[in-house]
Parts: sequence; C-alpha cells; structure tokens
Amino acid sequence: MLKKRDLNDCHALFELMTHPEVFPFVRQKAFSYDEYVFVTKQVIEAEERGELISRTILDDWGTPIGTINLFDIQDLAGFLGTWLGKPFHGKGYNEPAKDAFFQELFFDKNIETVYMRIRKENTRSIKAAEKIPYVVKANETRSGIYHQLNLNGPIFDLYEVSKDQYQFHQRREIAHPIKESQLLEA
Repeated sequence: MLKKRDLNDCHALFELMTHPEVFPFVRQKAFSYDEYVFVTKQVIEAEERGELISRTILDDWGTPIGTINLFDIQDLAGFLGTWLGKPFHGKGYNEPAKDAFFQELFFDKNIETVYMRIRKENTRSIKAAEKIPYVVKANETRSGIYHQLNLNGPIFDLYEVSKDQYQFHQRREIAHPIKESQLLEA
C-alpha cells in the first residue's frame, strides 16, 4: 500500500497530480515533468536529512496513485499532506493509506502528533478526515497553531491525530472487531 519515494514513479504521479481537481490541493506543486522529478529528488534528500517523511501510495496492483507526507517535523510532530489521483477518489484508498502511514510514524519513527491543515473549501478532504475515528478537529484545542495557520483570515481547519488516540483506537478495534454478521444486519 505504501513505499518509499522513487524517481521511477514520477511519470505516473505527475500525470495524476496535474488533474485540476487535485493540483490546487497539492503542497509541492510542479508545473512540468522535469520540475516534478527535481522536487521528488529534493523530497528524497530531505527525508534522508530527517526533515520530512514521504511515501508513495499504491493501489491493489502496486501502481502509484498518490503520495502521503509528514512535513515540518518539529518536536515529534508534523503536518500531514496527502493527495490521491482523481481516478482513485472515493475508491477506499485514503483511510488505509493514512492508517499504514500513522502506524509507521507512531511506532517506527516515534512521532507523537500529526496535524492536518485542510483548506475550508476542500470539502472532500474535510469529509475524509472527519470519517476517521481517531482524528480530532483541533481549531479550539490547538488555537495557537490554528491562528498561526490563519494569519490572513480563516483559510484552514486544523485536525490532530495523537499517538495516544491512534493507539487507543487500534486497541479498541482488536478488542471489539466488527463481525461480518453484524455488517449484514439491517
């Protein structure tokens, strides 16, 4: 589902990123294929320096369909940036990609908090974030960060995933899994 960034994936990812419904919400924009390769090289180097963590999201057949990143890592926290290509919207890839990434961040990389800043007009991402049971809207609880993100007016909503909330959710899922018979009841 996830793999480390690789220059061999650039062509497929660039084609997906440039879709008009995706491009406005991508943090690391590139306006040409060559620029995208350059940006990807910078991402790989920045990860080697410990400045960010970046993975390619794969579909069920191992084809690159988007990226998931932790930017601005500071004090065991960072900001999540995720995008999926338009053909993969609504296909069920977002939540498992985030789950796999959080698993790596919290238990392999020792990250304690992941923030998500989502543009208020990006209703698709807001709905996706609010469907995840361990995500908490943090506009009020992290008001200092919220106001820093919105110095020029209310542009972003702030969401938070803590290692504790994620771990609690994982334990609850193990203790009380949903049985298939419960899913079939109407």
